[in-house]
Amino acid sequence: MKTPARGRKDTTGEKKKFTIMQQPLQLNNKRIESIDLLRGLVMIIMALDHTRDFFHSEALTGDPLNLSTTTPFLYFTRWITHFCAPTFVFLSGVSAWLQSRRKTTAELSRFLITRGFCLVFLELTVITLGITGDIHFGIFVLQTIWSIGISMVILGVVIWLPFNVILITGLLIVFGHNLLDFAEAKQMGNVNEFWRFLHKPGMLHLWGNHMLGVFYPFLPWTGLMMVGYCAGKIFSDVEPERRKKILLLTGFGALLFFAALRATNMYGDPSRWSSQKDGVYTFLSFMNVTKYPPSLLYTCVTVGCGLIFLALVKNTGSHLSKIIIVYGRVPFFYYVLHFYLLHIIEICCYLSRGHSVAEGMTGAPGIPFKFAAPGEGYSLWVVYGIWAAVVIALYPLCKWYDNYKTNHKEKWWLSYL
Repeated sequence: MKTPARGRKDTTGEKKKFTIMQQPLQLNNKRIESIDLLRGLVMIIMALDHTRDFFHSEALTGDPLNLSTTTPFLYFTRWITHFCAPTFVFLSGVSAWLQSRRKTTAELSRFLITRGFCLVFLELTVITLGITGDIHFGIFVLQTIWSIGISMVILGVVIWLPFNVILITGLLIVFGHNLLDFAEAKQMGNVNEFWRFLHKPGMLHLWGNHMLGVFYPFLPWTGLMMVGYCAGKIFSDVEPERRKKILLLTGFGALLFFAALRATNMYGDPSRWSSQKDGVYTFLSFMNVTKYPPSLLYTCVTVGCGLIFLALVKNTGSHLSKIIIVYGRVPFFYYVLHFYLLHIIEICCYLSRGHSVAEGMTGAPGIPFKFAAPGEGYSLWVVYGIWAAVVIALYPLCKWYDNYKTNHKEKWWLSYL
């Protein structure tokens, strides 16, 4: 929304208000592009973790964060992708706020609720198939897109509340949800089905041989999206220099808070750190925070770094930045395509190792993913090569889709994808 010229009269002859505080600041392209740049960067990094899941020889037999078996290189390959989900959820909240500057509350509420349910449906169908490769849907997956979708539905309801109520509620969830860890510990992890959706990930039986994997309980993610929604006000209503100071102060404050609270080993993450065989592994233990669900400390260290990035990024016009921004402008399109491309490559590799299509469709015992065999795969260097090839291969399609969306804004359904 453009700020009216000072003192200029409109067609009704009434003088416009002089004060800029009564109108949101103009959203310059650089600031919007900085958000797209960060979103594109985390989408590219995200594909690394999924490529490792599909192709690394230890993906189905070990935990890359297990300090007794991992290496610093493997640990980093997994840990760096921690930035993806919280950054994307936070920025989804920011985007919702920015949309509120050009939509009425009713319009935004309706859009968030309907798009949220659409994302949940796509998670259970299109994305589940892309992840598992199982046409019989032996397991339905609820992870990133589900958490974003259900959080959008809830945000679509709460945006009718006063701004301060939304902000306080979001902060209380982000800072306080780890109190539930103590109650869960007393129950030895034996919680009811509703709790699986709310805070404790797990598997639920549906019917026959069909299961539902709730990997992203929604409560912490919803709180983070609400905080992101309120943080959007910084990008629309605050002058650039002051905005930079706020982002830097908040970002570095989050990192200092993370370090201080993590050192106490008392609250903020159910996983405790401990001294290891050397300083490197002790540091890895210190940084090994919980993602399922995202702990307070996990959120602080990841979103804190994202805020610092948004404050410091200056050049969004370089050739590399423009390439990364393309991925950030079409994140869901890229997200769906990268799973299917990875699975197609995995099937080809699986068959090249002497397996049959029938074996692949049957799958390995205890493994819900088709065309995958525990212990089979490649080194991390090969994983990195496949990751780079997939990201590069998807760029022309993402560029095309970005142009298509830009040139067909009249097509309402594009805003849902």
